[in-house]
Amino acid sequence: MLLRILLLSCLLLALTISALGVVYSKHESRRLFIALQSEIAARDELNVEWGRLQLEQSTWQAHARLEDEARERLRMVMPGVQSTVIIRP
Repeated sequence: MLLRILLLSCLLLALTISALGVVYSKHESRRLFIALQSEIAARDELNVEWGRLQLEQSTWQAHARLEDEARERLRMVMPGVQSTVIIRP
């Protein structure tokens, strides 16, 4: 009889520890999933910013290329201060 109670107590203890382990692992899984979602959102924001920066870079390159073409092929130069005329209304 004592052996049966001891065995039952051990099984109850093992069941309790197992249940606590399941609860802990589920909680940890949810916490890690939330962290993953946060990192995915940050990655998406960085990808959007990267796209904007690439667009801005291509815009600046287009302006620089246009200015180089004007200087080389058309022999255009920026006017000096003496040749700048300001018209007032």
